[in-house]
Amino acid sequence: MALLKLVRWPNLILVFLTQFIVFAFIVKNRETGAFYLIPSPAFLILSFGTLFIAAAGYIINDYYDIKIDLVNKPERIVIGKLISRRQALLIHSLFNFSAIGLGFLLSWRVALYFVACAFLLWLYSNYLKRTPLIGNIIVSLLTAATIWIISLYYRENDRLIYIYSLFAFFISLLREVIKDIEDTKGDATYGCKTLPILFGVRKTKIFLFGILVLFAILFIRHFQSFQSLNTIVNYLLLTPLFYLAFKLFWADKQKDYSQLSLFCKWFMVAGALSLGLV
Repeated sequence: MALLKLVRWPNLILVFLTQFIVFAFIVKNRETGAFYLIPSPAFLILSFGTLFIAAAGYIINDYYDIKIDLVNKPERIVIGKLISRRQALLIHSLFNFSAIGLGFLLSWRVALYFVACAFLLWLYSNYLKRTPLIGNIIVSLLTAATIWIISLYYRENDRLIYIYSLFAFFISLLREVIKDIEDTKGDATYGCKTLPILFGVRKTKIFLFGILVLFAILFIRHFQSFQSLNTIVNYLLLTPLFYLAFKLFWADKQKDYSQLSLFCKWFMVAGALSLGLV
């Protein structure tokens, strides 16, 4: 149970669900003309490799953030309480090497992709997380890459995969910056230089509003290339974005930003599920 908590098992389920939806509704639909709800062995290898990399990323992030989490989220600490630091590093390495090994079963490109992701997650946890915006962008790109890797392996240059990768990037970026506002106290205590610490919460919220506007413009533009999707855009994109902007405007307490972060996660789930409708 401690290990499941450490690797954020609900997030891993979300990653698998997102990849499977892309596989079933785009890749196999193009090949067979029908939905393909039975995962192929190659897809399972690819997805489990992705899950191992993500799990290793959560472990190394918590490993480096023990002191900060003691201030921000003491109830979530696993390393040092239920799992020793040495055990955490061992499991982290085991997950990474397992993912790379699975990658080689598919192709050297997939293996190289897993190596790059593992390195970036380590670099983020060790250094980039404490810098303004760069760390947020890296995590957001890696979130989008969990969708894009399906296109890489299956050589499926599909516009919808690009759109949903973009969706994942923007939602993740919003969530990461919101989490920085939520964790300002602990981050400031240990010398982190995140956006809200450097520029204040007010200017960071203005930046988030700018991201929301850009997000909406890009998605409306891209979805216009698909006919009869106006209703989907209105209800599954614009309405939640307006709600997010409204809640962000009035947020002023840590619990408000915690709720916004959770909303972004559910928004990402809804975005993945909407692919079946598209």
